[in-house]
Amino acid sequence: MCWAGRMMLGTFSTLLVLVHTAAACEFGPFPYRATGIVCRMTKPAALLLNQETAQVIQAAFRNAKFPNVTGERSMRLLGRVAYGLTNIQVNDLSIERSEVELKEDSAIHIAIKNVTALFKGTLTYGYAGAWFLQLFHSVDFEIESSIDLQLSIKLTCQKDQVVPDASDCYLTFHKLTLHLQGDKQPGWLKQLFTDFISFTLKLVLKREVCKEINAVAQTLTNFILDLAANFVRDKDIIVDISLASLPVIKASYIESHHKGLVLYRNNSSVLSDSVFSPSLLTESRMLYFWFSEHSLSSLASAAFLDGRLVLNLRGEKLQALFEMEDSEVQQKAVQMIFQGTSYNDSVAKVWSLTQPQISLQPEGTVVRSLVAAEVSILPAGEEPLVALYMEKEITVTVQATYAEKKLILQPMDSSVEIKVFKCTADPSGKDPSIQSFLQNMILVAGIPEITSSIGSALTSLMNSKRLDLFNIINPEIITRKGYVIVQLDFGFPTHLLLNFFEKSL
Repeated sequence: MCWAGRMMLGTFSTLLVLVHTAAACEFGPFPYRATGIVCRMTKPAALLLNQETAQVIQAAFRNAKFPNVTGERSMRLLGRVAYGLTNIQVNDLSIERSEVELKEDSAIHIAIKNVTALFKGTLTYGYAGAWFLQLFHSVDFEIESSIDLQLSIKLTCQKDQVVPDASDCYLTFHKLTLHLQGDKQPGWLKQLFTDFISFTLKLVLKREVCKEINAVAQTLTNFILDLAANFVRDKDIIVDISLASLPVIKASYIESHHKGLVLYRNNSSVLSDSVFSPSLLTESRMLYFWFSEHSLSSLASAAFLDGRLVLNLRGEKLQALFEMEDSEVQQKAVQMIFQGTSYNDSVAKVWSLTQPQISLQPEGTVVRSLVAAEVSILPAGEEPLVALYMEKEITVTVQATYAEKKLILQPMDSSVEIKVFKCTADPSGKDPSIQSFLQNMILVAGIPEITSSIGSALTSLMNSKRLDLFNIINPEIITRKGYVIVQLDFGFPTHLLLNFFEKSL
């Protein structure tokens, strides 16, 4: 997903789903061509994420490597005065507030108000006059500062990928006060160093802090790209989320357009055009994902080619399937099929014979496929005996919801046409009770069991990618002709920030 997990983790999480590796930095003239997936993050999401700015700013100050500051100046009577500030470190940093603004077709602007920081280190100074011997002294110092920080984050293209550029960085100093050790030094000395050190120190702080912020931005982007790449990859199936065009920045949202092509064992699906239009997405929710019918259909095809569309049932599940109703017809059919064998000694296998055809409609996702079902009896120490084999054309309309960290697939309308029927207990295939029972069983119990199993498998797959760690609020899955929209609100993914700090800083 585009990403669906920060520098400032506030606004850089905005890029969690919006900035991904691009196959090339030159795009066609039409911005939505070859787009299979679109992600939109609105201003409320950016504001929520920006609340976590403080931790990233603190990390940038803490990790900045401040060089020694040296200089000299000629003073009347004192002669030449040389100084050096060494071992500069940051303590007691706090931030009053942070604001974010999206500049249309420009950049993401972040204003960090009243960053107070205490710098500590050692001041060494010396002077020599006409009647003074050359003397050098060392004294510990503290510098109280109050700073406003302005960032303008642009999305640029570097080495075939789009990355955030946070080099447009400005520090405004409202306060920079030098305290020598215990304030025991003469007042003239403190005033002397405050006057001609402060300007140099401001330049050093600005250069190093802004450089570190940009470095954290690049590191965080790489971290997020790795998360996104892992989320859309499972063994031989990969979704190409490289950008189809540069991200779009509007005053109320940021939007990115991704190819959404499915790669399977070096084979790729082909998407020439897209039906996406910005008007299809609103701005009332924090996060939107738009998926084309082509992308979802290609995923289903890849799953088929990879042999994943197979379901085995035995024991209690097999019993529940064949004993969905208590009637004479059911009892007769079960007895004929299983020939008195227990469910624990039998297995039912269901698999797709053809690539499923996916069609997205307002009623839901319509799936058509030729499906085979086989019931085998497993006598002890003998070869399995095929008691029943069927091929049937199935069409089912499925509605999807996501609740309590689970994907739920609910069949709403189904039809079954049996194409092939072989039953050991009815070689001629002329006993209508068995086929009638099996057809009813498939519609009432079989299709719901299959869709439930697919939903559980997809949930397990997404949770293995850590989706369950996100606080997803009121998600909606809306199908329309040719596309599906997922829209949701979310809570801040604190675990991603902690993971980033632990691994990268």
